[in-house]
Amino acid sequence: MTNSTELPRTAVRMAWVLVLGAMAPMLDSTMVNIAVNQLGQSLHTTLDMVQWTVTGFILAMGAAVPFSSWLLDRFSGKSVYFWAEIVFGLASLLAGSAWSISALIGIRLVQGFAAGLLMPVMFTLLVDIFGGDKMGRVMSIVGLPMTLGPMAGPIIGGLIVQYVSWRWMFFINVPIVLIAAWALHKLVPVIAPKNPAAKFDGVGVTLLIAASSTIVYGIVQASEAGTFMNSTTMGLVGIGLLLAGAYVVYALRKPNTAVMPLRLFKHRNFTGAMIANVLVGFITSGPMILLPLYFQDVRGESVVLAAVALIPQSVGMLVSRGTIGRLIDALGARWVVLIGVAISVASTLPFVYFTARSAYWLIAVVVFVRGIGGAAVKSAIQADAYVGIDRADSSQASLGSKLFEQVGSAFGSAVLATVIASYVTAHHVTQTTQLVGAYHEGFLYATIFALLIILPAMMLTNRVVKH
Repeated sequence: MTNSTELPRTAVRMAWVLVLGAMAPMLDSTMVNIAVNQLGQSLHTTLDMVQWTVTGFILAMGAAVPFSSWLLDRFSGKSVYFWAEIVFGLASLLAGSAWSISALIGIRLVQGFAAGLLMPVMFTLLVDIFGGDKMGRVMSIVGLPMTLGPMAGPIIGGLIVQYVSWRWMFFINVPIVLIAAWALHKLVPVIAPKNPAAKFDGVGVTLLIAASSTIVYGIVQASEAGTFMNSTTMGLVGIGLLLAGAYVVYALRKPNTAVMPLRLFKHRNFTGAMIANVLVGFITSGPMILLPLYFQDVRGESVVLAAVALIPQSVGMLVSRGTIGRLIDALGARWVVLIGVAISVASTLPFVYFTARSAYWLIAVVVFVRGIGGAAVKSAIQADAYVGIDRADSSQASLGSKLFEQVGSAFGSAVLATVIASYVTAHHVTQTTQLVGAYHEGFLYATIFALLIILPAMMLTNRVVKH
């Protein structure tokens, strides 16, 4: 087994700098959900309008991803990352100073666009620094903000909202950004552009942005309507799929200039990783909506205590990340994903039976194990997307990975939220104590969809030699 200490120290230091730069967007993406009620009261607006601060951020993140590939071809990766970080920091400062809901929504669009650039650029830079074959151990480093950020966000956000002001959820990003930008400037060398003469693929970028944004927004509307069988969702998803089909036709005609070349899908592991990315939301983002609500609605906990109850999951992710990285490099992503799915299913199924009286220690153990399973699945899928990919195509691979991940995140969250809403409507639930059945059904669906990841996992890298 390859030891993680074989990674060059200077390269590991650079990886941590890039991780620091990603911390603020990862925290911000989950903190705002906590403050929806406070934002509505402070800015004197409706919850529907406030929800656009979240939806707009998600859509802007998706719109930014196709630009990242061209920017990395045309400019130094360090410069792209630095300026995206600065724009995110400035937008955070303005968001904290927002004077109206319209201003906040507009600023959140800018903030989301900058955040949408940071993640794919970070992965591309890591591939350039380490190479795709070492991404397993690298993911044990960069997986930290991606796993702990969404967990810590609600806790930090809840404390800020309860004891300070919602504005500090945005102001807190500024010092993080300043430190990250300084460290990036000092410790990360200039990385040459991949293709300075690259022309901007306006048609391809437009089609990808339109397709992904339309599909994601359509899926979000399903969770609000309480069913996927509503005209808005079906129409938007249908249009999005047509636009995606149009991009495929365009990319076939322009194989050398398309922003996301279809030759990437000739790599079996890349194709498997993209399919798995669509389903992994049922292990990560979907249950992360159900779990806090379970503690609040079923067990009657406050927002802060509900977030604190998820700390064991963060601990599980943290303590397992080093071992997971080494296993990915030694066994290949296939076996790590299969083991991770088994752990995730085994630790999600108990929530189908938990009640308001279930012992806290038992729930804590199950949540801890969920952290290990989720970290294994997500880290292995993301790492395997780059195995065997030429460095010249690393930015395009990062683009594809992030696009499929965002669609999957929205899909997993929307399906489980819709299951809850449909149960409440069908069973005429009027009391909080009756909600336990809705969450049982939600976790059952999460378990079933998680099992489907086994199919694309069989396409991932297998390094176990048969004798």
